[in-house]
Amino acid sequence: MPVDLWRRAEESFLGYARWVAEDVSSPGWGSYATLLVTASVVAFALERTRPWRTEQALLREDFGLDAFYMAFNFFGFGLLGYVALSDVTSALVMEARRSAGLEGALLDVSGLPHAAQLVLLFVLRDLVHYGIHRLLHRVPFLWRLHAVHHSVREMGFAAHLRYHPLETVVYRSLEYVPFALIGFGPGDFFLVHAVALLVGHLNHSNVAYALGPLRYVLNSSRMHLWHHAKALPEERREAHGGVNFGLTLSCWDWLFGTAYWPRDEAELELGVAGDEDYPRGFFGQLAAPFARSRPE
Repeated sequence: MPVDLWRRAEESFLGYARWVAEDVSSPGWGSYATLLVTASVVAFALERTRPWRTEQALLREDFGLDAFYMAFNFFGFGLLGYVALSDVTSALVMEARRSAGLEGALLDVSGLPHAAQLVLLFVLRDLVHYGIHRLLHRVPFLWRLHAVHHSVREMGFAAHLRYHPLETVVYRSLEYVPFALIGFGPGDFFLVHAVALLVGHLNHSNVAYALGPLRYVLNSSRMHLWHHAKALPEERREAHGGVNFGLTLSCWDWLFGTAYWPRDEAELELGVAGDEDYPRGFFGQLAAPFARSRPE
């Protein structure tokens, strides 16, 4: 790697470390720490006052593990060098585009009203994530990474961010290409991420809520619970590798035939086949995708 890229990586790492320290120690209304805490407190309060599965403890199985995952995947993984690597990769891609005479965004949305830009970003991002989510279930090694998320056996809001850190690499790598070609601002991504985080927390929470006709547009905890079902009809598993892949929006599942919602079932068994032997600790789950045994 050229010296200037090493310097860029070092500067990115140190800059991110300073940002994390400041964001956590002096959070404001526009900080990621405030966003994570606010979304978690709202979801936790709803689980306390309006529990869906009433026999499930508020501090359910693996709650502490999932809380650690939340903090680690939200802030800690970047400190291991991912942010520096991403910045260097971004610099290389932009340099390649400039060399090819492709400077600037291929699709400039700056002329649209800001509200329209946000809606467009929200919808496009969710569609891209829907496609990536399906890949995670179809490609064997990616499924082994994603199985960490599906190892949850009691569902609660904190399970939203239980995922293998390398999933972040997959999502960010595959979503970078389309969004690098569109002129969205960094502040727009924060707003869209804030909505997606809150909805994701609610979709994984022990709270049931009725959406009426909006269920064909928005995801919900009732619909998403079937995505985590331990057993599904064989034809569904064979055809799509799973069901209900939408993250925030459910419309993609209805549109592409991956929706499955036969009934509301609070007692649905969750997890992956053979999860009795699946590691229950953080480091064991980090290593699980590389082990010989593969969850079905």
